[in-house]
Amino acid sequence: MKIKSQKDFFSGLMFCGVGAAFAIGATNYNIGTGARMGPGYFPLMLGILLALLGLLVIASAVTVDTGDGEPVGRIAWKPLLLVIGANLIFGVLLGGLPSIGLPALGLIAAIYALVIVASRAAKNFPIKSALILATVLAIGSYLTFILGLSLQFQVWPTFIS
Repeated sequence: MKIKSQKDFFSGLMFCGVGAAFAIGATNYNIGTGARMGPGYFPLMLGILLALLGLLVIASAVTVDTGDGEPVGRIAWKPLLLVIGANLIFGVLLGGLPSIGLPALGLIAAIYALVIVASRAAKNFPIKSALILATVLAIGSYLTFILGLSLQFQVWPTFIS
């Protein structure tokens, strides 16, 4: 068996690994049936589908011939760290960090920070576009989660509300 596309092969392996982890983790919950789904039903099915998708990607990686074998390049550390960091910042700003005395700054500030930090991962993503995207996401999140679903969490920083 010769790998004809390294990118697809390793992507498929990643899909299989994540899907299997979700499926195995879901077995710790009550699965239920299709008619009476338990809390583990959706993650189990999603994990199985993701693993099957990974197998399809792996199969195409060993059967479909590509010109140069699509080698895996080096890891792009800056974008990787910025995207992961943006998600960590979002969580800290949304919930605060009581251990160091940082209060929750709320949903709106967390969304703006997330989008601005993550947009720095791209080479050419203007700050104006990031601010427009953050505004659309903040309005959409407010309408969906606060007004639509009536979820109870802080929207604005403590010193504003």
